[in-house]
Amino acid sequence: QVQLVESGGGLVQAGGSLRLSCAASGRTASNYHIGWFRQAPGKVREFVAAITESGSSTDYNDSLKGRFTISRDNAKKTVVLQMNSLKAEDTAVYYCAAGLTWRSYNYWGQGTQVTVSS
Repeated sequence: QVQLVESGGGLVQAGGSLRLSCAASGRTASNYHIGWFRQAPGKVREFVAAITESGSSTDYNDSLKGRFTISRDNAKKTVVLQMNSLKAEDTAVYYCAAGLTWRSYNYWGQGTQVTVSS
């Protein structure tokens, strides 16, 4: 089992950057693939990015490629989502999730709010 805690959200002006962290705890946390998702008010949850347990492969929502970067440090059991050139439409609650099967997630964090002012 793994527990996930997101941090790093906040208020930023359009064009700015934020760095979200997902801290995973649990003895086997490093074995899990990690994904980031977001949900804006009144909208369905949207896939943002994912990274394999080793960090060797990543996947992105095509619409976010070039602005968002996912990475992980297994020694620290942390996955980072670097978000640049933020837009008002990036405003959402961002969640990280973990699973043993690629792009299938069993565990979710509580989320962190990202608000981009225009």
